[in-house]
This record gives sequence, structure tokens and C-alpha cells, in this order.
Amino acid sequence: MSIVCAGAVVGMLPAIAPPALAAPGDVGLAADAPTVRLAAVGVEGDLEMYGLQGTQTLTFPVPAGLAPAALDAVVELPPNVRAGVLTVTQGSSTVSRVELPADRTPISIPLVGAQIEGNAVTVLLRSQLLPPEGYCLSNSDSPLRLSQPAVAFVGREQPPAVVADFLPPVLQKLTLFVPQQPSQAESDAAVRLTTAVVARYGQQSTDVDVVALPGDSTSPTGPSQPFERQIVIREGPAAGVTLEGEGVPSLLITGGGNDLTNQSRLLSSNLSQLALASKAIAGPIKSSPQLPGNETTIRQLGQPGVNATALEPQVSIGLDQTRLGRPVQDVRVHLKGAYTPLPASVGGRVVASVGGQAVDRWPIEASGAIDRWVTVPNDLLTRYTNLDVAIDLSGNTGRCGEFQPVKLTIDGATTVQSAAATTPVPGGFQSLPQALMPRTTIGIGTDAFADTARAVTLMEGLQRLSNLPLDTTVVPFDEAAGAPGPALLISADGWSDDRLALPVATRGSAELAVQPVGGGDPTTLTLDPGLRFGSLQTVFDGSRTVVVATSNGAADQLDSLLAYLDADPRRWANLDGDALIAVADRAPVSFDAATPEADRQLVATGANPTVLVAMGAGLAAVVALLAWLVLRRRRSA
Repeated sequence: MSIVCAGAVVGMLPAIAPPALAAPGDVGLAADAPTVRLAAVGVEGDLEMYGLQGTQTLTFPVPAGLAPAALDAVVELPPNVRAGVLTVTQGSSTVSRVELPADRTPISIPLVGAQIEGNAVTVLLRSQLLPPEGYCLSNSDSPLRLSQPAVAFVGREQPPAVVADFLPPVLQKLTLFVPQQPSQAESDAAVRLTTAVVARYGQQSTDVDVVALPGDSTSPTGPSQPFERQIVIREGPAAGVTLEGEGVPSLLITGGGNDLTNQSRLLSSNLSQLALASKAIAGPIKSSPQLPGNETTIRQLGQPGVNATALEPQVSIGLDQTRLGRPVQDVRVHLKGAYTPLPASVGGRVVASVGGQAVDRWPIEASGAIDRWVTVPNDLLTRYTNLDVAIDLSGNTGRCGEFQPVKLTIDGATTVQSAAATTPVPGGFQSLPQALMPRTTIGIGTDAFADTARAVTLMEGLQRLSNLPLDTTVVPFDEAAGAPGPALLISADGWSDDRLALPVATRGSAELAVQPVGGGDPTTLTLDPGLRFGSLQTVFDGSRTVVVATSNGAADQLDSLLAYLDADPRRWANLDGDALIAVADRAPVSFDAATPEADRQLVATGANPTVLVAMGAGLAAVVALLAWLVLRRRRSA
């Protein structure tokens, strides 16, 4: 995201010019017959169909006023396929049928006539491939792949006329306008809107920008582009949510204190469906996240059931700690399902595994029923843990096509039991955002606009990791630092709060102190010359998780770090360790402050510090990075 002040740019992204003031007649722009990449609307990756007769269900959103005309892609054929046909169906109706072109050739698959339901289209793609005579193409071979998929639409996007329609099915960017010195209520509303919108659009990875309003203005500083929306947040005596402007309008949210909070909650509540006018005034709206307890089902976790059909089928059950709403341990899964009964000549077993490591296995049964408890070891738990269930066959399955494929089904009624983790498993960045649930207190400093924008960037990234909306409240820094629950603390210019020991602390720009996880004396590193850097760090203090965004007097380096994370949604998901450190002219480096037991023993026995550094991989990484930077600085001096 970028932060834009009227007449200036605050350094999130370099060389960003502030938007021009809207000239008379400037209106928000609607999309006109666009072609949209599926990745931009939340459909990740290529479309793949396995075997001689493969299928793939495709669902994508359709903005009001538009209709899908074609699915454009590049065909990638499996080896040894001579020809093939691709059919698109909806229920019992055939939408289109096309012959597959040569390998790595563009294809346009007609979608004209596909029915739109609930602002979305769902179709079934079915492939029929013809291999050379005698060649067997199994479900485990390379698939038919439609790469770079995009949908070509016809028509013109219909601008919203009522508040209920303000947020469209496809939203690539949301711009929030707040005063240059936002109040606590305005900052709180901006962050709440960010998490609500990012959660609503999920894998679309909607970008959120924060822009400062000039003076007392209540209008955006420029028109919105296609698939974009603009919201103005300003505290005032008259509460309400109002559409303003021509073309694609902006949304003005006003109110004082709690009233402003209620108005900002309207867009994410069920009440928004009833806001069938250009202005609506919301009464009190409670924010009470409904989180699963110690026992739930995979259906309640977003999986109505999983199935696969193949010679040796495999399915994955997603155990998502963000859906469980807390860090968990002692996870047990009561698998319920079935598989195709096998003939007496074929044996096999059912294997449950996590991350490629088998956690349970049992022989197949004549009934084909699955009714078994499986325990997931705590040391295999991650933010998103996949429990894989597979059928391994033994015996003679015959030649190609002689053995009917096996269908494996795990029911949505499969039970998941878990306990709240006393210490997040895993720790560090991989404990986020589940360790910040059910509510995160955000502490900001006196530079309210810059810290609000930083909070928006941070919560935007954290929300992308979770299907459940993150509940937040923005308060002054000291109040959040002393709060009992999870917190996000922003102190851009430096860290001086002794209540929390950071994994990587600084004393000026020359000395670093690395605090081992679990306590103990810190390891220090002195740099000559000193170095300025920004950091994002996580701390578990024994009762709560705290995320800290700070620097050693280099707020611009912190902003560069946040811009780096915001530039690619995958970077948040891949974060590991306890601290992310950013210096000028180099990609940020992650650092794990966990000290192996052997290192602690070496410290206790007075072992050679050189050996200690060699064994402490995390500290060695920091030493190597900073030494390289210092050497580079000296050479360029």
C-alpha cells in the first residue's frame, strides 16, 4: 500500500506522486468489456485436469452489468496426447465444446450463455484426451493444463446506486481517505474497514491505500479507476454512510466516536444487505467474533467434504489454525468416510500423513468404511496443516484400463478436536494471525496519520492469512502496551519500552542485543560504523503475543520494510522466525531468536564464542548480513 498526504508522499513507496485534485466533471470510472486474470479474482494457479477424462470446477465473480464471454488461456498438453476435446457445462446444459489446439497454443473457450447466480458463475470443465494406441494416461501423470487463465467479459460495469451495492464482486483496490491528523475513532474505523474488506475478498488480495484529505474536505482527491472503490472517513456530529459523486460514487462515513465505529461496521455486517438507499444510518452494531471451540467439524472449517478418484487416490484435510481462531495443540481428527471396496485379489492400506510423514496407517477393510481417530503430533503443526489421507494398493491391478479407479471420500462430518496452546505452536511469525485472536489491540503514537497507515498495511497483510475477520481496536501506544491481550505496537522512531524484551534490540545504531527465546542473557553485537534499520518482531511474553513495528531511529526503513511485505501477498505467508530486519539497499532478512539447547550449554560452560556463533544459525545469519553491509559501506566510501 502507499501513504499519500496532500502535497507530499510519506515514504512507504518511493517516487509516488500524490493524486491530483479532482477537476469538475471527474467521476469514478466503471469497467468496460474488461479481460480479467483469474488470479486477480481469487482463483489461484492454473486450471488442471488429470487423466483421459478429467474435470475441473471453476467459479469466478461477475460484476453487475458484465457477462462472461470467453475463458482465455494457453493450452499445455500432457506428453503423448494426440488430440482432445474440452467441454464446458452448467448442470445438464452444455455451454460450449472446443477441440484442443496444439501444445502451448492460446485457446478461447466460449462462455456465452453461462448463467450468473449471486454475482458469480460456476461451470464444469471436462476434458477428453486421445493418447496413442497402447499408451495409458493415468491420473498421476502430467495433467492437461490451462495456464494464464483469464475471463473476457462483455458489457459495462453498473455503478452502485445504493449503499448495499457499494462493494462490487471484484475489487482490486480500496483507497481510504482520512484527515491529515486523524482522531482515534477515525484511525480505528480505517483499520476495521481494512480487515473487513480484505477478509471479504479473500484470495483477490485487494490492495488498501491510505490517503490524507486536504483541509476540511470530505471528497476524494481524484476519481477511482475500474474495479476500485474510495471511502472517506471523517468524524463529525452527523452519523451516516452516504454515496457521493457521479459515475462510480465514493462512500462517505461520518459520525462521532462510537457512532463512527458503528457506521464503519455496517459494510461488514448482514445489515448492509438492507441498506437499499443512497444513505443509511446504522445503530449500535456489536463486534463479537464467533470462533470454534474445542471440537468442530471440517465442514464448519470450510470443507464440506473432500474426495478423489484415482488408482491410488489421496485427499487433503486442511487444519487451519486461523479458522480455529487460536493457536492449538493436541489435535485429533476423527476421520469419517469411505472408499470403493476392493476385490480379494487386491490388498492395500490407508495412510494418514502430515508433511510427507506418516502419522497413522491401517489395512483396508472389505466394507470400504473409514472410521478412525488420527492424532497430529504437535511438532508437525503449522499455521496451515494438511492431513493427507491416501489409499496405497498392492497386488495385480492389471493392464491399462482393466482396474476401475478407487473413489476416496472424507465426509464433512469429520470431527476435529484441539486444545488451546499454552505457547503458540509454531511460534514467531508462523503463529500469526491466530495468536492475535480473538481481538488485537493496536497501539499508535503521536504521528497519527503515518501510524494509521502503518497499522492498515500490517493488518491488511495479517488479514490475508486468515479466512476469519480479525477484530481490532486502535488506542494510544501506552494503553496497548499495557493491555492484557494480543497487541500490535507501532513505534516507528525507536523502542524504549522496558516492559517488553524484543528478540533483536538496539542501543543506538552500533550495538545489537539478541534476546534468546525463553529468557537468558542477551548476546550482543557491536557494529562499526553503526547501521540504521527497521524491523518487524514478534514476542510471546508468557501470556500474550505482541507484534512490534519499530526501528533504531530510521522510520523510513520501517516503511520500506512494510512496502516490501505489501508488494507481494506471498511474503506474509512465507515469513518465519521472530524478527524481520530491513536495512537500505538490501532485501529484508528474517531472524530466529530461538537458541538451541547446545548453545545454552556452551554459554554456561564458557565455550569459545566463535564456536557459539557457528552453532547459532540465526545469530550467524545476522552477523553475516551486517558484516557484509559494513564491508560494502567501507568499500563504497
